[in-house]
Amino acid sequence: MTTAAAAVYDPQIPGGASAVAASARQVTKAYGAGETRVTALDSVDVDIQRGRFTAIMGPSGSGKSTLMHCLAGLDTVSEGRIWIGDTEITGLKDKQLTKLRRDKIGFIFQAFNLLPTLNALENITLPMDIAGRKPDAAWLDQVVQTVGLADRLKHRPTQLSGGQQQRVAVARALAARPEIIFGDEPTGNLDSRSGSEVLTFLRRSVDELGQTIVMVTHDPVAAGYADRVLFLADGVIVDEMHAPTADSVLERMRRFDGKRTS
Repeated sequence: MTTAAAAVYDPQIPGGASAVAASARQVTKAYGAGETRVTALDSVDVDIQRGRFTAIMGPSGSGKSTLMHCLAGLDTVSEGRIWIGDTEITGLKDKQLTKLRRDKIGFIFQAFNLLPTLNALENITLPMDIAGRKPDAAWLDQVVQTVGLADRLKHRPTQLSGGQQQRVAVARALAARPEIIFGDEPTGNLDSRSGSEVLTFLRRSVDELGQTIVMVTHDPVAAGYADRVLFLADGVIVDEMHAPTADSVLERMRRFDGKRTS
């Protein structure tokens, strides 16, 4: 990507990470070798700004989920370097990477991944309980209020709607105060009303709690909640949009599809 953002920030410069939550430099991800080699990401440069909501879009096979997985340390890269804050994660050993993901990264996926035997509050605090860490009571209360779960904390997942279960998943990601949260189609299994609720809470977590969110989505409406949209095609960031709306994203995707079919 030939943008000013990619040129301005270098994680190796002392103090340069203050405004950047995650960064990739010349990241390539390939599968296979020789004639069967498939390049999912092709020399990608990108910075994820701290305290902002970034959406990643693109057609199936564009590399959007691969980019998110590499940025989050869920997948390795074939070439290039990735930082979370000022910590380079490429080359970290498994134990170090597991600790970094636990301490600095939150995840929200399509599947809610809630334990049915635990109530909402217990599901929210589970990762910290496993890590032997005590939640910050004031922060936990603020998170619960932000996602609107104060009257549902004693309910088990089967007693919650799909939207409420995903809000529990959002609160779980927020509760440990990670540096960055990654969401892979977090509203993909929800109806439009529940999806809108979850996206509103994600937006509020950025505006009111200063959270950093990166969300992969195929939905222009969901992307309209973000501050910035990155568009991928064939493993390359081909465009970006700031202050998007659902209509502007949809129009961009239509033009993008037109170029692909022409």
